[in-house]
Amino acid sequence: MPMGQRLGSLRQCYRPTSPADAGDGRQTSGEAIHPRAQAVMVAARFHGIELDPGEAISMGARGAPSAVALCEWAQNAGMWARAVRLRWRQLMHFVDDAGPVVLLLTDGSATLMVGGDSDRNAVLLRDPRALASEITVAVDELRLERVWSGEAVLLRAQRGQMTTDAPFTLSWLSRLVLQEKPSLRDIGLASLTLSFLTIFPPLLVMTVVDKVLTHHSYSTLLLLGTILAITTIYEAVLGYARRLIVMVVGARLDTKLNLHVFNRLLRLPLDYFERHPAGETMHKITQVYKVREFLTGKLLATFLDMITLAVLLPFLFYLNSSLAFVVLACSALIVLVVLAYLRPLQRVFSKVILAESEKASALGETVFGVKTVKSLALEPQRRMLWDARVAEAGKSRLAFGKLANWPQTIVNPIERFMSIGVVLVGAYIAIADKSGYAVGALFAFMMLSMRVAQPLAGLARLIENYEEVGAAISETASVLNRPLEYDALSRGLRPQLSGAIAFDDVSFTYGSTKIPALDRVSFAVPAGTMLGIVGRSGSGKSTLTRLLQGINRDYSGFVKIDGNDVREINLRHLRQSFGVVLQENFLFRGPICENIIAGRPGLTLSDAVRAARLAGAEEFIERMPNGYETLIEEGSPNLSGGQRQRLAIARALITDPRILILDEAMSALDPESEAVLNANLLRIAHGRTMIIVSHRLSSLVDCDQILVLESGKAVDIAPHRVLLERCGIYRQLWNQQNRHLGNQGPRHAQAS
Repeated sequence: MPMGQRLGSLRQCYRPTSPADAGDGRQTSGEAIHPRAQAVMVAARFHGIELDPGEAISMGARGAPSAVALCEWAQNAGMWARAVRLRWRQLMHFVDDAGPVVLLLTDGSATLMVGGDSDRNAVLLRDPRALASEITVAVDELRLERVWSGEAVLLRAQRGQMTTDAPFTLSWLSRLVLQEKPSLRDIGLASLTLSFLTIFPPLLVMTVVDKVLTHHSYSTLLLLGTILAITTIYEAVLGYARRLIVMVVGARLDTKLNLHVFNRLLRLPLDYFERHPAGETMHKITQVYKVREFLTGKLLATFLDMITLAVLLPFLFYLNSSLAFVVLACSALIVLVVLAYLRPLQRVFSKVILAESEKASALGETVFGVKTVKSLALEPQRRMLWDARVAEAGKSRLAFGKLANWPQTIVNPIERFMSIGVVLVGAYIAIADKSGYAVGALFAFMMLSMRVAQPLAGLARLIENYEEVGAAISETASVLNRPLEYDALSRGLRPQLSGAIAFDDVSFTYGSTKIPALDRVSFAVPAGTMLGIVGRSGSGKSTLTRLLQGINRDYSGFVKIDGNDVREINLRHLRQSFGVVLQENFLFRGPICENIIAGRPGLTLSDAVRAARLAGAEEFIERMPNGYETLIEEGSPNLSGGQRQRLAIARALITDPRILILDEAMSALDPESEAVLNANLLRIAHGRTMIIVSHRLSSLVDCDQILVLESGKAVDIAPHRVLLERCGIYRQLWNQQNRHLGNQGPRHAQAS
């Protein structure tokens, strides 16, 4: 086939995918996977990793995915991925590589480079959607450059520990800083040059004193002035460039740290956030920026000063070795003083950390619970708590400040002697010198000595600052170094779930108690079942749903969905197969429509309207000022409890989940909203398994099966009428909730 026809075939192969011809049959619901996402999926499959098609569909709904987005998608699945821009010569180096290279074409599609033909100077490309035929197209450099600008995605299986999964330590942060080697090299060269330039002014002063003043040479003075002006301008420009590079490095590190910290937080298990106050977590996380400031601020400044010291110290010994030894002796004394106070400062600062954490916890708890504070008029109590925490923090800070003031008090006279002592000793040497040239050298030494003393004193203080930074690292690490959900999120099976649920001898105990929340629970329901779960408070109803969602995974026995052990299923895939509505649901700040389609951002307004109608939320949304574009404020103050609950149900239904969990979802509904939702329950349950956890037994009478729990044990499972006849616990709960029905008749009869 001629090369022109091959290129035409290449363009034809990689046209945007339609639902009719997209994919290899793995995606569901007839939705199209974007060609770029399809290419990455095929490349990942080559390395034995299956990416989530649902995420690919969402990426394609927002237009052509970028190289960075594709890399993040692969990295979240545990792969090594890099977005690169290659030239033809670099691309040819990957011809014999161990896997396909994803080339992102200029029309928004993609192709796979699977090999090359060095004799013909061509690469072999394959359509990622034509796996069965294994057809490759040979394309040379000229033809490829017409459809490819150089963007590519490199993929391979992860080898060893990922950088993002390494423990958060000072060494990890140091490696992060060292990734900026080119910029750091430029900063080092600029600093070295500036260090040499600092020698020129003292040399010029020494020459002026020794030559110009002695011989009254105006030409030498003019020459020295010109040299000084040139070096001053050059030093200013170079200093500006160095500061600019330092700012760029700081901004890049801030960006990487922000992304890393947020990603780690999202991958922490839910039970961590349930056990730790949000204010405490936020306070500890913000400590990471103290570390960043230390690395790119004081540490970098001290490192640059050390470069200056390495250049100037030999020159000082050249000028006057006696004065140089005076400077070194004073600097050594400063270091010894700081080291002597290091351990006591560390002990006192640990109390400061504890007090600040308690203060942040009190603040965060008050802010997040401000509705309760206002409704119960708890302002005086919270103010007293805050005053106590502030006083404790202030007392700890003051104790630390008093102790830290002593080394500074001792160091100040040494620093003063270092500057004045050099003048006195230098003056004595100059008086004793008979040649007359010692005066110029003394002036030069005085100008340079403080440039040397400052880095040495800064190095001593750096050791003192390290204690505070070490404490900040410990605080941040106490959050970020906790076990992550990474393996479960990125690996595991991705079966097509129908909704058959089985518990086989399942027992689970929370870490904070010895009493099992679930004790050898066993039951099974087929797909499409409407299952009600009832029981007294603390019987294990919500715990059962948590195990289904994979929130808690350290249980004994087996929890299975369609015969697949929940612990073997990819956690993200598992949770995307669920729709969950809780008793208290959080709505994000933004339009109502965006809140409803939060689980599938690629969907449209019509999808949001359909879900809202099914949840019984359409009628109140249409009465809102801007309909589906009405802005929900933070904390949802402009919505009633029932309205928030119906929006949460619509948000759960938008993804068309195979399993829908309503965990006390009707407790906050008003009678009208509950009636609307009950009327729609059968429509909502159609084609999916529905699990309804409720204290209101009247809302469960239409369930196919009702599971009765008591003290973590499964007492019985049957329809409503059967349970009334044979289950004493269920009958007792039913009678307690419906005893008023039996009293209505006599009461009305007596009134009449």
